[in-house]
Amino acid sequence: MADRGDESADFAAVDAELLERGFTRMVFEPERMVTLLDLLGNPQRAFRSVHLTGTNGKTSTARMIDSLLTTHGVRTGRYTSPHLETVRERISIDGEPISERRFVEVYEEIAPLVAMVDAEYPEPVTYFELTTAMAFAAFADAPVDVAVVEVGLGGATDATNVLHAPVCVLTPVGLDHSEWLGDTIAEITTQKMGIVYEGATLIAAAQVEEAVRPIVERCAAVDATLAREGSEFGVLRRQVAIGGQLLNLQGLGEVYSDVFLPLHGAHQAQNAAVALAAVEALFGAGAGGRALSADLVRDGFAQVSSPGRLERVRTSPTVLLDAAHNPAGMTATVTALTEEFEFRRLVVLVAALTDKDVSSMLELLEPVADEIVVSRNSSSRAMPVPQLAALATEIFGADRVHVEPELPDAIQEAVGLSEQGEDPALGGLGVLITGSVVTVADARKLLRR
Repeated sequence: MADRGDESADFAAVDAELLERGFTRMVFEPERMVTLLDLLGNPQRAFRSVHLTGTNGKTSTARMIDSLLTTHGVRTGRYTSPHLETVRERISIDGEPISERRFVEVYEEIAPLVAMVDAEYPEPVTYFELTTAMAFAAFADAPVDVAVVEVGLGGATDATNVLHAPVCVLTPVGLDHSEWLGDTIAEITTQKMGIVYEGATLIAAAQVEEAVRPIVERCAAVDATLAREGSEFGVLRRQVAIGGQLLNLQGLGEVYSDVFLPLHGAHQAQNAAVALAAVEALFGAGAGGRALSADLVRDGFAQVSSPGRLERVRTSPTVLLDAAHNPAGMTATVTALTEEFEFRRLVVLVAALTDKDVSSMLELLEPVADEIVVSRNSSSRAMPVPQLAALATEIFGADRVHVEPELPDAIQEAVGLSEQGEDPALGGLGVLITGSVVTVADARKLLRR
């Protein structure tokens, strides 16, 4: 058996090979993924699945579904993206990322088949397609009972759209990735609804009006059952609690009371209602069916974590990491900040990607931030610091904007600014690091050292 050092070296080599495929390279050709899975024996058919799409909240909702299934005795696989610290986070079994050794084994098992597909198509298999295939192979081999799978981008042409899942989830749809999905909510929703197939049940979070028609039309076309937040299920009561919130949730057929969720924000309560309805639908619970165990539901939610989503990583001052990267996500973050935290002074550190609506995110942050520090994350698509500083200055004014091109210096500056003229012993001082999943991932690595 290889020792730990050898396993880590092997994993690092595989990780490097994956990165050579281009971490952000996107080629939407579903036929290539179908060919690869055919060569693998279609491992995605070895388990039932819950398939999630939407603009915001997919990963948190997936983690909630995973936890609820686990407490009900179901062996789970979970596939989410992007990752924060290691690619192994994308492929979890029984709630934990697969080991370095197992990651390498799965990669080496399918690599020869990937090479065959590379030779057959003009574009080689992408990073995301390969990790998706690895996840399905690992889940089939485990074996898992249910896989909880998050789309990478959109739905209709996504590499995960081979599942034909019996239960699909649509989290709130907003304007994001317009260069690939369309310029309107209706166009984006149509793309995302491509994961819903004949006979499926769709659990849909509350949506803006423009998204409703594509949802209804797709469900009618494929004879899918539609359950909507606010109609068939939803949040009945929400109360802020220490370390999270206390919820009463209306499921598809039963009310589940006094559910503690150790996450912050009304958006996470919404995600919880969606997750509960998805698990009920998978188990055949709901109107006319059996209810889930209320105690197991409470246990499942109590064990949920969602790294990088208003995650507290330091105290005195409080340092929060939040992966909001579009206006809808930032709206939810700002609402949670104002409702659930009582900061006397808050400094926001922002590093964002150049293809995002950064101005709108900054405008949302301006009322809650005393000062802002702008910086750059490690992504090749990161917005240049001078450009971000210029946008911030227009919104915050020059006297509130601080520029630190290197993220470690920016974190140190934000912490120092939060304590400026204040007594840390009195509490109420905070730093929010946000703007991109990449920003949160970079900061998390620095702060956890």
